[in-house]
Amino acid sequence: MPQSLVKILVHVVFSTKNRLDLIHPEIEADLYGYIHGIVENQKSKLIIGNGTANHGHLLISMGKTIDISDLVGHVKRDSSLWMKKHERAFYWQEGYGAFSIGESQVPKVMKYIAEQKEHHAKRGFKDEFRGLLRRYKVEYDERYVWD
Repeated sequence: MPQSLVKILVHVVFSTKNRLDLIHPEIEADLYGYIHGIVENQKSKLIIGNGTANHGHLLISMGKTIDISDLVGHVKRDSSLWMKKHERAFYWQEGYGAFSIGESQVPKVMKYIAEQKEHHAKRGFKDEFRGLLRRYKVEYDERYVWD
């Protein structure tokens, strides 16, 4: 085959350090706009990004020349520097969750991400993240998940 064709969809989740409420409503849209640019600069596509004051969800169509750890590293590092221009102290947590999804799941995951604020009126981030880990059958040690 003379060309490489790729479609890898990933649902990425990470929180602020210690789940502090640092993403204020007045800056949230600009933050996700900035993240959109970071993802595009890495030859990938941000389908949707949204979250709450203490964490974010991204649905990304990965580019064919970057791996997930590099992409998330760019997103977290560059958006953290941008946020520090607006907040005195801003940090993302060390790790992240990344879950592969199929094309048929895109509408459901987009809706889930779009409705984060409503979702979190009933359920905290830790419970949500544990649920994602269980749903995707990711083995983990609770001692090393949170920072």
